Amino acid sequence: MKQLYILFLLSVIGLVSCVDENLNIDPNRPSSVPTTSLISTAQKYLTDNVRGEEASLRSSALFVQQISQITYTSQSRYDIPFGYSADIWSGLYSVLNNLQEIINLNTDAATKDLVTADGAGRNATQIAISRVLKSYAYYALTDIFGDVPYNSYGSNDPDFQALQQNPDNITPKYASQEKIYTDILNELKQAGDTLLKYSGETTFGVSDIIYSGDNAKWAKFANSLRLRFATRLKTKNNSLYQSHFADALQKGVFTSNTDNAVYRYSAASPNEAPYYRATTTANRRDFALSKPFVDLLKGENSQLPVADPRLSKYAARNNQGVYEGLAYGLTEAQAGSFSAGDVSLPGSIYSAADFGEILLEYSEVEFLISEYNNWSQANYVDGVRASLEKWGIAAADIDAYVSHLPPANQRNVLNQKYIALFTQFLEVWSDYRRTGYPDFLIKKDDVIFSGMIEGQSVTYTFSPLFGDGGIPSRLYYPVKEQTVNLENYQEAIEAQGNDVIETKLWVFK
Repeated sequence: MKQLYILFLLSVIGLVSCVDENLNIDPNRPSSVPTTSLISTAQKYLTDNVRGEEASLRSSALFVQQISQITYTSQSRYDIPFGYSADIWSGLYSVLNNLQEIINLNTDAATKDLVTADGAGRNATQIAISRVLKSYAYYALTDIFGDVPYNSYGSNDPDFQALQQNPDNITPKYASQEKIYTDILNELKQAGDTLLKYSGETTFGVSDIIYSGDNAKWAKFANSLRLRFATRLKTKNNSLYQSHFADALQKGVFTSNTDNAVYRYSAASPNEAPYYRATTTANRRDFALSKPFVDLLKGENSQLPVADPRLSKYAARNNQGVYEGLAYGLTEAQAGSFSAGDVSLPGSIYSAADFGEILLEYSEVEFLISEYNNWSQANYVDGVRASLEKWGIAAADIDAYVSHLPPANQRNVLNQKYIALFTQFLEVWSDYRRTGYPDFLIKKDDVIFSGMIEGQSVTYTFSPLFGDGGIPSRLYYPVKEQTVNLENYQEAIEAQGNDVIETKLWVFK
């Protein structure tokens, strides 16, 4: 059905009021929607979809075992409802159509002069920022599903058939991950170059929630994302990895936490952060920090035998006043022996209604550069410091922690990256699938709890409901694809592998 790929702007216009209640837009005239309204909507719903329950809290956050489920625990055992896939798919393609509409309005001769009015910024930079955000949405789609329908501003590859209109293409081909990642890098390079050219100007103004219209910061974001995505291709296409990484570094990437790409939510309804809506608004306490993650932060994992001061930021104390992680992967019956008061829920920073969701941060950039420089000690330490500073750790505690760090190598750098990326669960999952680190995550038949329950000594082991015993490699395609776009769906399955969670994606093989 068309709604899988073609956003009905009417529905988006109706949602714009969630971002700006003062807008008065004729729902029968989509072309009258200002690009400033479209960018606000696109940024909010991109972040909502990437960090919401389906793509994050009830899937990737569990897969990487930073979060455990207190109740309704089946997702932590890899029973992922097909409805999650449908919601992620339709949500992100809606965002993509919204961003594409900005590009269309800035290229159509009938509208391109109108949309630059009132300080919205020049056509070229509106297009460039939209390309950056489209790249982010496509990264999420391809890392979750694999091959997906894809659209490019800068390439006419016949395999790139998503978002096509006039006439509408409701059965687009699925582009390969290899082509998608290669093109995302080119999109980011070209967009970053444009934004650098006009770095002294602003685009979208206050409607840009992430950077308040600062083109120079958007250029840094584009180039820093290139580091992340080029590193995906480190073993697949090392020359492309090297060339994009070097070019991005030369043109300018994040150099401090002031550069971080943050979408900050509001304390007022209906614009609260995703975790707040999933818990406080829904009056639920389904999620706790996992025992493997809390033990790591306590310094009780032999790979990192030093207490991490971020524990007090990431977690809340339980009813006994201590930090206690919840065993990961319990069955429903086993989970009934643990209450929310017994374990550490996420801390007050992440639990706040106005939490700022990070799309990319400086510490990750330093960890990526450390890897690029053969696991550089200096960049490793800078990455750790940046994360600690971002979470508000006191300078003396930062110095003490850094002084006890194990030396830089692949395992130690990636373990620190794993800790620093807390709340950015999709990227943690992607990095795990790429590298296999951290290598202490629980797998099938591992002991997840051993102790006393109601006076009895018990031992629980991890028993996944689906998959091959390891951490899922992807999510299922939406079921509707088998009806709406069967031929292209089947071609994707033939090229990629069965539509199951254990099929490894090309970029992570």
